[in-house]
Amino acid sequence: MRKLNYLVLFIAVFFISCASTKNATNLNETLRVFHNSNAKTVLVAAHRGAYMGNFENSIASTKQAIKLGVDIIEADVKTTKDGYLILMHDSSIDRTTTGKGKVEELTFAEIRKFKLKAPYGRISEETVPTFEEFLKVTKGKIMIDIDMKTDNVEGILAALRKTGTTKEAFYFDNDYEQLDRILELDKSAQLMPRAYSYKMVDSAITRFAPPVVHIDSKFNSKEVGVLLKKNNSRIWINTLGELDAQIRYGKGEKVLDEVLKYGANMIQTDEPELLLQLLRSKKLHH
Repeated sequence: MRKLNYLVLFIAVFFISCASTKNATNLNETLRVFHNSNAKTVLVAAHRGAYMGNFENSIASTKQAIKLGVDIIEADVKTTKDGYLILMHDSSIDRTTTGKGKVEELTFAEIRKFKLKAPYGRISEETVPTFEEFLKVTKGKIMIDIDMKTDNVEGILAALRKTGTTKEAFYFDNDYEQLDRILELDKSAQLMPRAYSYKMVDSAITRFAPPVVHIDSKFNSKEVGVLLKKNNSRIWINTLGELDAQIRYGKGEKVLDEVLKYGANMIQTDEPELLLQLLRSKKLHH
């Protein structure tokens, strides 16, 4: 009887394990879709990782995004006083750690003394990760959107090359001169310029011929969609803030109708799990 109980327990654990990983991110499929602007699949990007109920720009939120089957993880990269690249959105560490001070005025050792912090005072056991530590987790598993919060382009390229993740990453910035610098150092670099108007979209296409352009909902129009599709560029749009709140409260279909109506096919969200469920139910995600 005891042997039978152990067998039942083993089978139960096996199927639970399979269920928890069956939707894990498939990087090869993501890369195939990313480079095909006509693919019907809508790619999902987790803003600062899957950090709801977690900690933003953390290893934990990174692993959760991979587990959920998210296609892309957005990471904010900044440089410490002594030249270390870390994941951090703000100019200071006050909001997201138990410490205080500006990133560029603190050494890496000083920052590592503190724990990550979430809203309402929750404290993590995790400290601020380095960019390289982050890349070791993402390698071979998920695409990376590098939000350039630093001008240390050389350091970022060195970390990508060291970890063998260059082809899995692309660079996001509204500073086109910085994007030019990236291309000077790596001609094969994948860029995502931000645009704030139709004219700026046209400029980004002419200047970079990028695989993707970040647009805003305020000028998400038919003519912008046609221009980007014509030039084989994917269309990135955010649902952060109010639109994510609507997804959270059961109005996701309305949100999708709005953001996808002119051809947007990459969505950055703070609610990746809910958005993935919605897209899969509509057969818009692999």
